[in-house]
Amino acid sequence: MNLDIKIATRESYGKTVTKLGKDNKKIVVLDADLAAATKTEIFKKEFPDRFFDMGISEQDMISTAAGLASCGQIPYASTFAVFATGRAYDQIRNSVCYPNLNVKICATHAGVTVGEDGATHQMLEDLSLMRSLPNMTVMCTSDDISTKWAVEEISKYKGPVYLRLCRLASPVIYDENQKFEIGKGIQIGDGEDATIFATGVVVSEAIKAQETLKEKGINTRVVDIHTIKPIDRELIVKCAKETDKIITIEDHSIIGGLGSAVCEVLSEEYPKKVIRMGVKDTFGKSANANVLLKYFKLTAEDIVEKLI
Repeated sequence: MNLDIKIATRESYGKTVTKLGKDNKKIVVLDADLAAATKTEIFKKEFPDRFFDMGISEQDMISTAAGLASCGQIPYASTFAVFATGRAYDQIRNSVCYPNLNVKICATHAGVTVGEDGATHQMLEDLSLMRSLPNMTVMCTSDDISTKWAVEEISKYKGPVYLRLCRLASPVIYDENQKFEIGKGIQIGDGEDATIFATGVVVSEAIKAQETLKEKGINTRVVDIHTIKPIDRELIVKCAKETDKIITIEDHSIIGGLGSAVCEVLSEEYPKKVIRMGVKDTFGKSANANVLLKYFKLTAEDIVEKLI
């Protein structure tokens, strides 16, 4: 683990889908006039005949991806999360999920860490929208290594997938030997005082908090929930039984995201108080990404404050 090395997960996505395209001719990539930002331009340069720029027409992009999937292709459709899930929700629901087609929606620039683009572009409801759809698998990776795994793994997985990616460069948490599995969280540490469930860009903040808390005599475990749906029910219940306190943290609304998913599991299987950290039923702001993490109290220091 080297938290000093930082790579944006959107960068990891662009490079990995291009690498996959060399060996798998069925992989095609679609974008909605944002290839430079989503990093699909890397694929475009390598395979121009398998790249489709749909323009500012996200609904067309998703419908076209569905058509390509129905013909046996493996489409990766990309744009900013706010457009991918908000503007094209109807097409995702009826053209992708209802017929259970093999479309991979890899949406970048999610959460308040979009930064200066402001509230209109900071998508805080996408996990909620996507995990409520039947047949949809929902993922949110935390670093370069987990993203490279996810992008490759979903090419083998049959059915709709939503992969949430970030604009902000995030620390590299894992090494190349880390084992991942769709639907299985990664537990870091085995402290009994608290479990910090985290997803996406704030997993590194949870790990920083874990280190600070250890210095204060509070032993915690961090669980990276990279798959929001299907969620790792077994691990969530295990941690609830083995630790005194439960915290969730996400760069997303506290409504409908990771916090809600964890609460749903525990309310059914092992009722316990959960402290949910996330954006509290409000829109984002326009500022530097790191400033916004502090503003919305999504930093390691904020986690520590909840546990001391």
